Amino acid sequence: MQSPPAQPKTYGFRGDPFMMSTGRKQAFSTQALQLLDASLVWLGFWLASLVRDPVRELVGMDPLDTTMLAQMSWVLYIAVPFTPLVLEHFNFYEHVRRKSRRKAIQQILKSLAVMGLVLGLLAVFARLPEASRLILGLGAPIVAFLLLLRDRVTRKRMIHLEQDHGRRERVVLAGAQEDLDELLDELDPDAASGWNIVQHFDLAERPVEELYELLKEETVERVIFATRRTAFDRVAQAVEACELQGVEAWIAASFIRTQIARPVFDSIGNKPMLVLRSTPELSWELLTKETFDRVGALLLIIFTSPLWIFAAIGIRLTSPGAPVIFSQKRAGRYGKPFRMLKFRTMVPNAEALLDQIKNDHGNQMDGPVFKLERDPRVFAFGAMLRKLSIDELPQLLNVLTGNMSLVGPRPLPLYEVEAFSELAHRRRLSVKPGITCEWQAGGRNKITSFEQWVEMDLRYIDNWSLWLDFKILVKTIPAVLLGRGAK
Repeated sequence: MQSPPAQPKTYGFRGDPFMMSTGRKQAFSTQALQLLDASLVWLGFWLASLVRDPVRELVGMDPLDTTMLAQMSWVLYIAVPFTPLVLEHFNFYEHVRRKSRRKAIQQILKSLAVMGLVLGLLAVFARLPEASRLILGLGAPIVAFLLLLRDRVTRKRMIHLEQDHGRRERVVLAGAQEDLDELLDELDPDAASGWNIVQHFDLAERPVEELYELLKEETVERVIFATRRTAFDRVAQAVEACELQGVEAWIAASFIRTQIARPVFDSIGNKPMLVLRSTPELSWELLTKETFDRVGALLLIIFTSPLWIFAAIGIRLTSPGAPVIFSQKRAGRYGKPFRMLKFRTMVPNAEALLDQIKNDHGNQMDGPVFKLERDPRVFAFGAMLRKLSIDELPQLLNVLTGNMSLVGPRPLPLYEVEAFSELAHRRRLSVKPGITCEWQAGGRNKITSFEQWVEMDLRYIDNWSLWLDFKILVKTIPAVLLGRGAK
């Protein structure tokens, strides 16, 4: 039995896991701002449709009869919901109170540049009339102005509320003084900007009865506990004091130190649970990924069906004697075995020859994974299928059945997983394996270290988002077209 490493590697993790989760109140505020910004995008294009004719007259062109905004509804279907998502990608909704005007303008311009590129390409390929393109051109600066105005108004209001002590949330910090000092040091300044801290209540030195009186006399709205150095029974009594008076009790989970997992609270039946999760949390974004995987795989199977026929015929003619489709047991999520499908690119007895190939030619990849650029088991037509990544197409069936995703760490054979030298390597099994990943789409022909491969996979898991999946898919296209397929 292998023992865990003394200092587990965190690879590409972005920071302190206890400081990463967004609070529900902050998440709700961000969503409200995104809905408002979506409305402002629609308003911007509507205003652009109104000023279009005066602009045409100003440059000596004849006015048009209709606003044509209704004819551009498909543009609004794209611009209205996706502009706030692109703004979020550029951190437009973070640190609003401390953000400068220049920073806000930069974030807005970057976001509108991305949306402008997408809409501009659609306008060209869809052959929109000139008037519609004019609305797009006029709408962009109007939308930018409205978004900047909303951001500055929001910032001013936040600063005003912060300075108005009467409207601040009345908070008591409870716990050992050292724990409270650590909590305040670790907190983002924005998180505590709306607090009016009534008192630091030392649970180790003062009786819980005094907390009863404090909550009543100071009309406290919330008590935040820092409990790493406080006995649990004292914390339980203090929480009961809050419960009896209807005051919210928030307990900092700093009594548990993790290097990777992010703590969240959930429940099993009526039992509250502290969950330490190092994988993406169940969310609408994750459900969207599942839906996108299934729909995308089905569409790709339909569009690439001529390549399936081409591959099947070529394999039958050039390497008879074995099935066209090669299946192998691979490690899926949490290591659960499944049969991964590929077009066969090797001779029929390829697996029986593996040990001999390793002895004769070595291994170009450090660690348990076997990689050889010019593997003699690959027949000529199979090499061409690999170069164009056509051999990977049957894995779309694995995506349809739910065993794989379009984007995720590549699934490894079971014998390679069993040969992992570090337990930390198994964390790449904590999500569904994928057809493509950062390693596949990027520098796969340059990487010869399994350690570096794992690092890229774990960085993907720790930083996962739909936007990251989209970027990897986009990077995969030139990798395939330029022939940087699997070797």
